[in-house]
Amino acid sequence: MIAIGSDHAGFGLKQVIMEHLKERGEEYKDYGTYTEESTDYPIYGKKVGEAVASGECDRGIIICGTGIGISLAANKVKGIRAALCGDCFSAEATRLHNDANVLSLGARVIGEDLAKKIVDTFLDTPFSGEEKHLRRIKMLET
Repeated sequence: MIAIGSDHAGFGLKQVIMEHLKERGEEYKDYGTYTEESTDYPIYGKKVGEAVASGECDRGIIICGTGIGISLAANKVKGIRAALCGDCFSAEATRLHNDANVLSLGARVIGEDLAKKIVDTFLDTPFSGEEKHLRRIKMLET
């Protein structure tokens, strides 16, 4: 199950991504926001982060205007490794090397087609499990 959330700036792209997830056959849970009315991104970054950290969801996708603020909010949740990605190389690398469990996207930065490709890359790339990467992830936890 994938947790997904956005603020008002990311609402439109979130709708596109949810439809894309549906087409991929992925189950997801929408943690809001549910309108384009102005709201605060930390609320939704935290909700998605908590859903992933608790094990309720396997991974998360969060979206705000730039992807920066909402990723900062999600990364405040213990156990979350949220990565802002604006290209497929970064999405692949953060899964392979960082075992990122939340993808952050900037709705005002990237287009819909690229966002869908980034989501696919993030979801389809496994963690490498290499010892050096495990060691580095462990260092993030302290």
